[in-house]
Amino acid sequence: MAAREGRTVRALVEEGLRKVLAERKRSLAFRLRRASFKGEGLQPDVAGASWERIRDLAYEGRGA
Repeated sequence: MAAREGRTVRALVEEGLRKVLAERKRSLAFRLRRASFKGEGLQPDVAGASWERIRDLAYEGRGA
């Protein structure tokens, strides 16, 4: 095949490896599972709150 295409065997092997590695990389991409719960979103008192405020409320009463 390399001779027919006027290429070296090395170039052919490198191309094959690049393709296999690229395909593997795509198939191993991280996908976050759907983990939502039924509800209506954030409560009105925290809808516009900062991350620090939401974090403080989440840890309230837990010794943090």
